[in-house]
Amino acid sequence: MRTITVLILIAAIVTPLTAFAQWAPAEGHILSKFASDVDPDAPLPEYPRPQFVRESWLNLNGLWDYAITGQGLGEPDDFDGKILVPFCVESALSGVKKSVATEEELWYQRAFDIPAAWDGQRVLLHFGAVDWDCTVWVNETEVGSHRGGYAPFSFDITDSLKGDGNKLTVRVWDPTNDGYQPRGKQVNDPEGIWYTAVTGIWGTVWLEPVPQDALTHVHFMPEQPQKSGALFTPYTSGNDPDTEIEITIRGNGEAAAIVTTQPGVSVAASPFPLHQWTPDDPFLYDVIYELKKDGEVIDRVTSYIGMRDVCMGKDKDGINRILLNDKPIFNFGPLDQGWWPDGLYTAPTDEALRYDIEVTKAMGFNATRKHVKVEPARWYYWCDKLGLMVWQDMPNGDAHIGRRDPDIQRSKESADNYYHEWGEIMSSLHNHPSIIMWVPFNEGWGQFDTEAVTSWTMKKDPLRLVNQASGWTDRDGGHVLDVHRYPGPGRMPDLEHDRIVVLGEFGGLGLPIKGHTWQDENNWGYRGFETVEELRTAYAELMEKFIPKIAEGHAAAIYTQITDVEIEVNGLLTYDRAVNKLGAEWLKEQNAPISNSFNE
Repeated sequence: MRTITVLILIAAIVTPLTAFAQWAPAEGHILSKFASDVDPDAPLPEYPRPQFVRESWLNLNGLWDYAITGQGLGEPDDFDGKILVPFCVESALSGVKKSVATEEELWYQRAFDIPAAWDGQRVLLHFGAVDWDCTVWVNETEVGSHRGGYAPFSFDITDSLKGDGNKLTVRVWDPTNDGYQPRGKQVNDPEGIWYTAVTGIWGTVWLEPVPQDALTHVHFMPEQPQKSGALFTPYTSGNDPDTEIEITIRGNGEAAAIVTTQPGVSVAASPFPLHQWTPDDPFLYDVIYELKKDGEVIDRVTSYIGMRDVCMGKDKDGINRILLNDKPIFNFGPLDQGWWPDGLYTAPTDEALRYDIEVTKAMGFNATRKHVKVEPARWYYWCDKLGLMVWQDMPNGDAHIGRRDPDIQRSKESADNYYHEWGEIMSSLHNHPSIIMWVPFNEGWGQFDTEAVTSWTMKKDPLRLVNQASGWTDRDGGHVLDVHRYPGPGRMPDLEHDRIVVLGEFGGLGLPIKGHTWQDENNWGYRGFETVEELRTAYAELMEKFIPKIAEGHAAAIYTQITDVEIEVNGLLTYDRAVNKLGAEWLKEQNAPISNSFNE
């Protein structure tokens, strides 16, 4: 008996050490304060799709084999080593920290088993995000390909599976700024406001069993507040007319409404007790979707919704404002690039994702602008749950234009890809109540066919605001005139009859904190300071100058920025999230008069 106990204890100790023995963060730059919480046996173990949850799933994050090869050479015979998925190959947390050239490809491979309990069901393989062009094989059979670095995608791999010992292989090619595709701030040679390239898998990879006929997604639209309702359109893989979907909405554990519909048929759940979502009271209803046939539940998914209405409207002085639930609300928040010193595009842990949102609110902001990047679904879940309004940018790609230049002329392939990726992003994020605004273009980066893109975006989502072109390449469309001023606030633009005026970027007050910078010297900010006291003085003066602009007509302001990023030291937080330069309480006191501008 004693021998058995010893063996069990040895197994318990040796197993978790296996991955640690094969992995460590690569050296060379600072790590975030969350890096030590990364478990190589189970990185990012949380369910990755919180708005569409099934009980059974299998996380494939962890150590995979990887290889960097010449483009077009095919699957390598030998792999270079181990990489920790889902951290991109250039990141420290991947354990690799190598660049991949435009003429090279990145290969991944790992073995996996399918639980016996999944027998008789279809098996879906999900990728949270892969940058940029990938092809996937299961047991040497190609199961699909995908282009797009920011949206999740899935393949049905059932017919390629065998018993135990399945093999998953992924090939990725990413030209970064040598290509036309959306890339955000990534470049092959980082400098200034442009950062390290991200190649390959950077979102959770996971498996999920589903029935032969399964729910695929539900399109949700909150109706206008006075209607006290919600509109659901559920979709299934089989579209069997003999099936029905029962939708149960619960508020505070109580059933608020139960409605039934068929696949692809919209149904209104109205009326039910209305509790509207706001940043101060981010109330969410729990929702259960049940796919039934002959009265039997064949698929069940849990979700949530937030009831809120966002639009443009005039205040008592006739000035256009952002209205949330028919009330003016001043949007005040930081520019959020969403980068990490150790994971680059990928936060080390779910707690790290949540931290950025919690500290944003603790500093007295009620909004944030997700700048030329898209986050995993769990980031938006925390914004929904904690109450933070989001302006969502489209990541830029292709060529850039100057302030007075005409729109670029994209190739048909580039233009088609823009619409494809922007559509994927908007569809994947559509149901999150925290997102109140779409931003197709920023400062002329990749800007083309502006009027057509704006119209397309407004038509695809008529219930959110569209900020046509943040910066200085406005084409008189959308709901918003957005100006950038550094440090600002600068001259107030002329008010417009049918658009909101906002300060889409300002600030950029820089302070490097020794021991917490990407590099020891030659860091950069729009304006540099040497002490916290100097930075506080400058920030307070900037806010004091801006406050009168609200009465003049500014409806929102985005401060650059929430964190330092690589050599940029404009952040309120250091890049490693270890130091809040000005202090959350002090910032909250400074920010309160702005965030609460329209509160009675």
